Amino acid sequence: MALTLSAITSSTLIRRKLPIVGAFCVLTFGLSNLSIPFTQKGCAHSLGWKLGGERKSTSVSSIRMEGSSSKIVPSIVVYVTVPNKESGKKLAGSIVKKKLAACVNRVPGVESVYEWQGEVQTDSEELLIIKTKESLLEALTEHVKANHEYDVPEVIAMPIVGGNPQYLEWLKNSTRDK
Repeated sequence: MALTLSAITSSTLIRRKLPIVGAFCVLTFGLSNLSIPFTQKGCAHSLGWKLGGERKSTSVSSIRMEGSSSKIVPSIVVYVTVPNKESGKKLAGSIVKKKLAACVNRVPGVESVYEWQGEVQTDSEELLIIKTKESLLEALTEHVKANHEYDVPEVIAMPIVGGNPQYLEWLKNSTRDK
């Protein structure tokens, strides 16, 4: 029995997971690696894209907030995996309480496959998606290492190259200086 594309995409399970998968891909691979030809203004215009898929070269430091001459503070998204819900809740709370990040999203149900001490391991984990300032990465990394159950916790940072100026301003104001 063959499945049609419409049958697959109309599945409730697929509809629920696709936004998460899409967001994960954009966060992982970045907008600069997408070669989607845009045909309208909107996202393309606000993210520095030319119509037709060519990207203007724009650095993080040159992006300005709407209606303001001040520059957006370089911001990052940091991925940290934790072994379970309890440790994720505890670590996320301590990160926000110490103002090392403005927000931490906890994503349950992540399955990690990796090699550790010569053997392939598969574990259920929770993914923390942490939004913070680039200047806090070192302090955040040290906090995670000091408060994590793993010997070698994952701490992976990626730059935020654009977004809602009001959100990025909130991120800046919700975190400590260093």
